[in-house]
Amino acid sequence: MSTLRRRILGDSSSSPSRDSSPAKGEPVTLIPARQLEKLKSKRSKRRSWIPFGFGGLFGILVAAFFAQQNDVINLEGLVDFNLDSLVDVIPAGIVKDAKDITRHERETVSYDSFSVGLHLQSQGVKAKHPVIMVPGVVSTGLESWGTEESSRQYFRKRLWGSWSMMRALVLDKAGWKRHIVLDKDTGLDPPGVKLRAAQGFDAADFFITGYWIWNKILENLATLGYDPSNAFTAAYDWRLSYANLEHRDQYFSRLRSHIEVACLTSGNKTVLISHSMGSQVLFYFLHWVEAHSGQGWVDKYVDSWINISGSMLGALKGLTAVLSGEMKDTAQLNAFAVYGLEKFLGKDERCEIFRTMPGASSMLPKGGNAVWGNKTWAPDDVADQQISFGTFIKFKESNSTQSPKNLTIEESIDYLLENSAPWYKTQVLENYSHGVAHTSAEVEHNEHVPSKWVNPLETRLPLAPNLKIYCFYGVGKSTERSYFYHEDHDPLSALNVTIDTGLTKGEVDHGIIPGEGDGTVPLLSNGYMCAKGWRIKRFNPAGVSVKVYEMPHEPDRFSPRGGPNTGDHVDILGRSSLNDLILRVAGGKGDQIEESYVSKIREYSEKVQIFEEEPLPKRRWKLP
Repeated sequence: MSTLRRRILGDSSSSPSRDSSPAKGEPVTLIPARQLEKLKSKRSKRRSWIPFGFGGLFGILVAAFFAQQNDVINLEGLVDFNLDSLVDVIPAGIVKDAKDITRHERETVSYDSFSVGLHLQSQGVKAKHPVIMVPGVVSTGLESWGTEESSRQYFRKRLWGSWSMMRALVLDKAGWKRHIVLDKDTGLDPPGVKLRAAQGFDAADFFITGYWIWNKILENLATLGYDPSNAFTAAYDWRLSYANLEHRDQYFSRLRSHIEVACLTSGNKTVLISHSMGSQVLFYFLHWVEAHSGQGWVDKYVDSWINISGSMLGALKGLTAVLSGEMKDTAQLNAFAVYGLEKFLGKDERCEIFRTMPGASSMLPKGGNAVWGNKTWAPDDVADQQISFGTFIKFKESNSTQSPKNLTIEESIDYLLENSAPWYKTQVLENYSHGVAHTSAEVEHNEHVPSKWVNPLETRLPLAPNLKIYCFYGVGKSTERSYFYHEDHDPLSALNVTIDTGLTKGEVDHGIIPGEGDGTVPLLSNGYMCAKGWRIKRFNPAGVSVKVYEMPHEPDRFSPRGGPNTGDHVDILGRSSLNDLILRVAGGKGDQIEESYVSKIREYSEKVQIFEEEPLPKRRWKLP
């Protein structure tokens, strides 16, 4: 595949963002505007029709992918298929234009790959605090270390996060599934299987070749002087429950050691950077480390926590994934793609896979009806909205035993657990909690209950008055907020209900009602704790500083990843202004950052039914 890419496209790095992010209030030009527009126009003229040539070829491969061995083509025959030979059948004009496109993109991005860091470097910003990065749920690759006969062919190959994963999924689906799922009872490796998180920067810089995750941040950190001696990626096996991360991999013990060594060798406190589910993992760690190393540990070793797109109150699509194996990504596919997906990996099979990964269930929504609303109201309902978000799962017909009524968030989680196998219900209840602590006494009690540590509405921030938290996340991208479901009448399906994908009317798109967010995580989950929750005293008794910087989703229509101003949940990691903010904090200039709100999160937060604790009345003593 790499040879084919070189022959068609020429050597190139991944496609970095094309526009740099200036410092706040200060425009920065690293490439003449006329030259940039000229390069963009050359690219855009050809982009409109070039994909059709490759799209047709890709369509053939997709058809083969979904056909499976007993339908159209024997997929095992692809093992010996020489992809380089495709160059001989692709029209020469398409090959030439593809090379031209890549050359023009290289000319543009060569000015931008490290531009944010170079600009700050010119302002005197340099590496100060050691940096430790905690990636999200998709970011970390998983590789096989099993030596059983059935695992030897995959030894040290990534079965998540590489082309090896795609090959195994197509040619050996049963084998891939056997490796990727965890034991239902223990939540650990099944017998004969050993899958572990890849380590180092390679674990999270790219998901697959060409699809960057953390690479843009690494490029810009390097310009300030960061390298493996003062930067570290704390990759983890995101399938595991948080308790099993420590039990099997000693993850939190190792993370504590890395932070302590980094402080000792640099003489400065660390900056912790987390993304998505990684923010939940890091929040859990802050409780774990206080419980095992004392309440002063965080204040001693951590300067700042950069919380990027942190799903602190969960992801709503995480509930539908374990309820019916569905989410917007699957519900809005066209008929052909749905047929292929269901033929290859059906809803009930996807649901089972998700449930056998206890770590994924940490993303179930937290806060209950107080945060997400009841059957008539939700904090983020807007004027003229026809259907309230408060009813999370709606049924057009609700007169059967399988779908008795419309469900709020709290009722949806109860429905999920009631209609799940005992092993899954046990895994969820033993490891996670989804409620709200309304008093300081409850919060302090929960500091001794590990299953509460992932929920910021039942526990507090560490007692670290010098800690600084920066919440950076995207806004303005349509994000699934509630759903229409119906009963699943497929006699071959193990599911009771599925998303009503045939329902598209008014606000409803293929059974999904969209709201505000970053395309993956709703605004309330990204923003409530930062804008309001951590300003309530019982959740932040030490008065930790919390700053919010929202980034509107303003994608470049010519960029498949949104370009330098995207607010997408994953692609934001390449956003120029985000990289600028990260480097300022790492370089000890975080005090220059001012809060920036562009959404209505503060208005919505005031409507959330969580309030300051009422002070106890003072006792009056009567003189005898």
